[in-house]
Amino acid sequence: MTTTLPDTGAWVIDPTHTAVTFSARHLMAAKVRGSFKTFSGEIDVDDSHGASAVNVSIDAGSIDTGVEDRDNHLRSPDFLDVENFPTIDFKSTGVRKAGDAYEIAGELTIRGKSQPVTLATEYFGVMADPWGNDKALFSATTDIDREAFGLTWNAPLETGGWLVGKKVSIEIEVQAAKAQG
Repeated sequence: MTTTLPDTGAWVIDPTHTAVTFSARHLMAAKVRGSFKTFSGEIDVDDSHGASAVNVSIDAGSIDTGVEDRDNHLRSPDFLDVENFPTIDFKSTGVRKAGDAYEIAGELTIRGKSQPVTLATEYFGVMADPWGNDKALFSATTDIDREAFGLTWNAPLETGGWLVGKKVSIEIEVQAAKAQG
């Protein structure tokens, strides 16, 4: 494995070896965790990491928390409104080195509302899989305020506070393969 930047050009996110997960507080303390099962994306590596770019599109309807009723509620107009907003999209606006890691700034769009976010990103290098295919390996995290994206549904608790927390933590584990052609 090498931690120098991957070869320049397009690297396609491998959905079978990538995870897009999230967690949010429920009942003020417990965390509900979930993931998105369907997504696609590309990382365009430039000689200068600052000119590199990341574009990702997530099928909002592929949300999965392991509870069908909750997933259906999350797909409804109360939350993601997947009928009217079928994708969640991220488009980077800049990449900068931050110590041993990187910060990827970009616009995250949920329910048609775009907000700036910064992904704290670790790059683990390029490693060949058992079949000789090079994979670039990354891990990224960010926190968002769901209400900034119009995800404002909530229910008050009898003892005070709210059913669903405002902060959503996002974690992404990426394997990307050099685009063919």
